[in-house]
Amino acid sequence: MLHMQSVTKVYRAGDVETRALRSIDLHLAKGEFVAITGPSGSGKTTLLNIMGLLENIDGGTYTLDGKDVSRLSDGECSRVRNEKISFIFQSYNLIPDLSVAANIEAPLRYRGYSAAERRRRVEAALGKVGLSTRARHLPNQLSGGQQQRVAIARAIAGSPAVIFADEPTGNLDTQMSQQIMDLLQEINREGCTVVMVTHNDAHVERASRHIHILDGAIVTPAASPQIAAVRGAAA
Repeated sequence: MLHMQSVTKVYRAGDVETRALRSIDLHLAKGEFVAITGPSGSGKTTLLNIMGLLENIDGGTYTLDGKDVSRLSDGECSRVRNEKISFIFQSYNLIPDLSVAANIEAPLRYRGYSAAERRRRVEAALGKVGLSTRARHLPNQLSGGQQQRVAIARAIAGSPAVIFADEPTGNLDTQMSQQIMDLLQEINREGCTVVMVTHNDAHVERASRHIHILDGAIVTPAASPQIAAVRGAAA
C-alpha cells in the first residue's frame, strides 16, 4: 500500500542544513498496524508527516496506494488526503466552538457526502467510540479521553484507507490510553491500516510491526515482540 525508496528530507535555515530523513526505504502492506519509535528529534514525526502528505520529500520516491505522490502539488496532496487518509494527533485538534457531531461532520463536507449520509456516518462513528450521548457537547465539556475518542470518530467517519496517529495517547492517563489503543486495534482488525508514532513500549507490543528511527534513518525494522515470540516458538 505504501512504498518509499531512498526518501530524504532536508530542512534549511540560512546556510544551515538539517537532514531529517536519510535515504528511507520502507514498504507497508494494506492492513498493517505499524508502530514507529525513536528518540526526540530522530525524524519519526517528519516521516509520519511525509507519509500523510503534510510535507514534501527532497529526494527519492513515494508511492501511496499505487499512485506516485512524490511530487504532487499542494492541491493534489489535499485531494489524496481527503480520499484516503485520516489523522489522529496528541492534542486532539478539535474545533472548540463546534459540537462533537459538527467536528466529526466537518471533513465529510469536503468529500461531497449528502446531509443524510454525513449524519449516518457521524452517528455510526460516535457509536463505534461509545459517545453517542455526547453528540451535542462542546469539546471543553469532555474529558481528555473523550476528546481523543471524538478525534478517532472524526478519523474513521470517512472510511480512510490509512490512519496516521502521532502520539495518540500522549496526553492521557493509563486507563484512557488502554481504551484508545483498544479502539485503534479494533479499527485495524476491520481492515484500516494504522501507522502510529509512540514512545510507549506497551503500545508497541499492540502493533504487528515495529520500526525504529534514529538520526533520520530506519535502524531496526522488525516485527512486534508478540509476533517475534510466535515466530520463535514456531522455529
